[in-house]
Amino acid sequence: MRSKPNRTKAQSEIALGTLRPKRSSLIWYVFLAPAFLGILCFMVYPILESLRLSLFNSSGTGGTWAGLANYKTVLSSSEFWHSVYNTFYIGFFQMIITIPLGFIFASMINSVAFAKNFFKVIFFLPNVTAIVAAAMIFTFVLHPDMGILNYFLDKVGLPTPLWLSNPGTAKWAIILLGVWHWIGFVIIICLANLQAISPELYEASTIDGASGLQQWLFITIPNMMGTFAFLLITGWIGALQRFNEVYVIGGPTGSPNRSIQTVVAYIYEHGFTGFQFGIASAATYVLFVIILIFTMFNLKLTKMKL
Repeated sequence: MRSKPNRTKAQSEIALGTLRPKRSSLIWYVFLAPAFLGILCFMVYPILESLRLSLFNSSGTGGTWAGLANYKTVLSSSEFWHSVYNTFYIGFFQMIITIPLGFIFASMINSVAFAKNFFKVIFFLPNVTAIVAAAMIFTFVLHPDMGILNYFLDKVGLPTPLWLSNPGTAKWAIILLGVWHWIGFVIIICLANLQAISPELYEASTIDGASGLQQWLFITIPNMMGTFAFLLITGWIGALQRFNEVYVIGGPTGSPNRSIQTVVAYIYEHGFTGFQFGIASAATYVLFVIILIFTMFNLKLTKMKL
């Protein structure tokens, strides 16, 4: 019998080459497995379990079938809609102050010839501060008797309000805290886009006789619209999830008189204070729908595509 010819070196390399990608792909799956399991355990499972709980009357262990009754309870609750109002009120005024102010500061920093990095660090420092620590600091700053803000207001002859005891001023205390904490992020994002605008546009407009204000209005601002849209969307998502600072300052009920209770604080109150996990889970999914609708509205408003 004729013996089979030995496999050449080239054929062996080709055979090995077809096997190596399969082995390497298996190795990648092994490395991805812990992350994939983490996503399943800490993201997918809680989402599905929350959906299940929203259909049950549950105190955390067991429960009875409730169907859509929890959703009806949430949607007919005046406390829930008051928390929605507080959330939108605080978020709206925070962004209407922070985004224009951050853009102006970013334009000023971009126009200076030196010390840009110094100003970036100074303005960004509040953003890296833990929001819980910042909220605790603000409780001292806004203290009616020992607070530094009322001290200076008193020195210049202005009224010294009870910032955290009056429902109206308590909202603005949270807004001021949000502006102080978020403005550094807005400045950095705006500054990055400002530096990406082509200098040729400004050079051409200078040759045509455009002033600095005209360049800012007709070149800078139109080129910043994408950044403004990004800040609006991320700002609203963050505002609708606001919890830490209102919990530190006003507790789960948003004292005084639920004036600063947000939707997430409402969920926390019913879930971890009242042990009504079915109602809390239903409120969570209502919040999800609100965020989804509002995000789509913002995308439509800013004419962006997913």
